[in-house]
Amino acid sequence: MPKNVPDELALFPVTASADEAATAPLAHRLRPESFDDFLGHEKLLGPGKPLREAIEQGAISSMVLWGPPGCGKTTLARLLARYTDKAFVTFSAVTEGVPRVREIIREAELRRQVEGRGTILFCDEIHRFNRAQQDAFLPSVEAGVITLVGATTENPSFELNSALLSRLRVFVLEPLAPEAIGAIVARAQQQLANENGAVPPLSSDALDLLVRHADGDARRALNATEAVLGHVARSKRRGEPVTAAEVAPILERRLAQFDKTGEQHYNVMSALHKSVRGSDPDAALYWFARMVEGGEDLLYVARRVVRMAVEDIGLADPRGLSVALAAKDAYHFLGSPEGDLAIAEAIVYLATAPKSNHVYSAWGAAQAAAREHPAAPVPLHIRNAPTKLMKDIGYGEGYRYDHAEDGHAAGQEFLPDALRGTRWYEPAGTGYEKTVAERLAWWRQRKNETP
Repeated sequence: MPKNVPDELALFPVTASADEAATAPLAHRLRPESFDDFLGHEKLLGPGKPLREAIEQGAISSMVLWGPPGCGKTTLARLLARYTDKAFVTFSAVTEGVPRVREIIREAELRRQVEGRGTILFCDEIHRFNRAQQDAFLPSVEAGVITLVGATTENPSFELNSALLSRLRVFVLEPLAPEAIGAIVARAQQQLANENGAVPPLSSDALDLLVRHADGDARRALNATEAVLGHVARSKRRGEPVTAAEVAPILERRLAQFDKTGEQHYNVMSALHKSVRGSDPDAALYWFARMVEGGEDLLYVARRVVRMAVEDIGLADPRGLSVALAAKDAYHFLGSPEGDLAIAEAIVYLATAPKSNHVYSAWGAAQAAAREHPAAPVPLHIRNAPTKLMKDIGYGEGYRYDHAEDGHAAGQEFLPDALRGTRWYEPAGTGYEKTVAERLAWWRQRKNETP
């Protein structure tokens, strides 16, 4: 059973007065007060899971809760308050700064000395602190003066400094599953019915639309449900179900989940690149559209498309690089939205082109060889000999002019002696590289025949 809520929770009330409850958003009024009401995250918080058992036993260690908006981070923090004998103090990195952190730490030190009680400091939006400000937590976390519980929507690897991150356990909270969102919408209907009398039922297609609209965000689901039922209750006959056609105009536009400066920037770009590499034009277009909707710098996307052309298509289709560069120039000339289509066209072209990374691999191997043999001398017969002295000591001696040879190939050796016979580039057997492979085979045969 939950333990008594400590006095310090006055800063972070778990319950509200009747007046506050009447005006609070539905998401606040329905906030779970026990694990029995907490939906989702069974992998972390299901019965018998280590994190849940630790919380229920009050054995809270410093941690960071990382997840998207509306996944339950703050709700989980509230549950921590109910299952511990420690003082529970909240802090928002959005509205408060380091001086307040130091004040809380001084209070925690005094509390530990006088009362023998520990302190849990819940820091919401902890990523809002820069790396230097985060150092304010280090000594007290290290000494056990406070147990730090941070909540963030951003990747801790990028937003928290390594010293602090090494002292925290990171728990990842995923977006809520559709089943959990559906259960939350059902709770919202019941809550609104309890408060206002009967509310119109939702048809299955209306419920599906609300669940899709939420995108795993419980807060968005509750706000949308409250808006929809509040709007239609005034015009529908009691008992008549709400349809998806009635719900759609009430919902705000669903924005693409994308952050052009955070982890999503890299994740979505990676998804686009891998979709092109995997020859899936539909997936590639979807990820590109996500970036367009999210306000990404499309010249950055165009540059990455050029990179795809040279890395993943290569000489299997040399036209891919020309198409990618033309798309970049077209976007630069036209701008958005007209130029967006040029990038989309290049993406589809590359996704459907034959693929080869053999030049990419060969280039990496050649770079490694250059680092391993940084001073290998250029063979004398291919050195330039602009002076008589250089000719006299053998520069250029024995060089055969390839254009004067049969097939325009003399079969000479061009690598340093230490690398003689090495092959880094082996063309693929697809697209234009099939032709390149045939030519190389003939040239290498000529080299083998040359004494």
